[in-house]
Amino acid sequence: MHAVSELGWQFEDDEPLLARCSAEGLALVTNNVGDFAVIAQRWADESRVHAGLIFTSDNQWPRRRDMIGRFVDALDTLLSGNAGTRSLAGRIHWL
Repeated sequence: MHAVSELGWQFEDDEPLLARCSAEGLALVTNNVGDFAVIAQRWADESRVHAGLIFTSDNQWPRRRDMIGRFVDALDTLLSGNAGTRSLAGRIHWL
């Protein structure tokens, strides 16, 4: 797992960010459901495949220090159940 800031991608707009993640084979975890759901639908309509989108919500996963461990555990469970290269490709999951 990498944060976009670790990769130097924190200033990318949404669609170029999804394209970069896809080119690298990286699923994207985001709580920006509104924007990325629209992009994902357009890509599907165009037969373009992303490397995977994992949606979260601030209600389910508030951005608090005491939630980090639970968040990482939930991600680990999802990724363990979807092991393999590009196993999340073209799919959307809710965490």
